[in-house]
Amino acid sequence: MNSTSRRVLQQGFSLTELVVIIGATAIVGGLLVVVLTHGEKKKPNISPQMANARQINCVNNLKEVGLAYRIWEGDNGDKFPMAVSGIQNGEDTFRCYQVMSNELSTPRILACPADTRTAAVDFNQLENRNISYFVGLDAQDSRPQMFLSGDRNIRGPAKPGNGVLNVRPGDKITWTAEMHVNQGNVGLSDGSVQRWPNAGLQKGLQDSGDSTNVWRLALPE
Repeated sequence: MNSTSRRVLQQGFSLTELVVIIGATAIVGGLLVVVLTHGEKKKPNISPQMANARQINCVNNLKEVGLAYRIWEGDNGDKFPMAVSGIQNGEDTFRCYQVMSNELSTPRILACPADTRTAAVDFNQLENRNISYFVGLDAQDSRPQMFLSGDRNIRGPAKPGNGVLNVRPGDKITWTAEMHVNQGNVGLSDGSVQRWPNAGLQKGLQDSGDSTNVWRLALPE
């Protein structure tokens, strides 16, 4: 070994320094594995077929909800429950569904299979945390294109106040990435259910009434 090589070795890391570096590298690597693994658990790989099946199930839920509204309306002076029971904000969302317990039969249809929320055991124990669907507080049978119910992950130009999202036909509204990944379902006053991406949601709101009207959507938050 020549003199130059000896000087390079003498200026290198000591054994203690080398042990410290190896240990730190192992710790960082372990933390990285934990982070990546945790991320994979929070984002399960859902096949397109499974996602589509969940959305179809959600559509069926909203069809049953829409039917319950219309049956209840027929027995209560042609008015939906939010017009009769005085529901005014998002805190009361679950009460709208409670008063229709006979028509709904089971609270299970109020929880979308793509949502993280769990259905209530019965209507007496029903709370907002058991519900996946908003309530269109201003929906009327005479205006068939108004939003009666739909996925709760809907957002408008302004934040909700007291759990109520105020929107006007023509406002920009979107779905969040929750539940159906930037898509969603809306039940209309005529009993139909629409599967809409963001563009369809925007058009649906535009068709729901005059742009000077304000529609209130009670979110189960």
